[in-house]
Amino acid sequence: METVQELIPLAKELMAQKRKGKLVKLYVLGSVLALLGVVLGLMETVCSPFTAASRLRDEEAAVAELQAARERQALQKQALQDKGKQHDTILCGRALSNRQHAS
Repeated sequence: METVQELIPLAKELMAQKRKGKLVKLYVLGSVLALLGVVLGLMETVCSPFTAASRLRDEEAAVAELQAARERQALQKQALQDKGKQHDTILCGRALSNRQHAS
């Protein structure tokens, strides 16, 4: 049994024998599943460069999004610190102004 063309006549011959019918069906089922596995394996091999490139692009996009979020967070933190400094400056200025008016 070197080629697929030999498999079909062998299966027909085995199915003609009544007492081995269940074994033939099992053999045919196994052969079909094996061929299906080979085809799916080939498809996976052919498609793997495309899926790997897609996965790499997705990872790069996730890293870029994370970096952007960190930058936004740093800017917000800096803005809050600047706002706090301005608030402290205003309070110190008012306190100084109030002392000058009080004296």
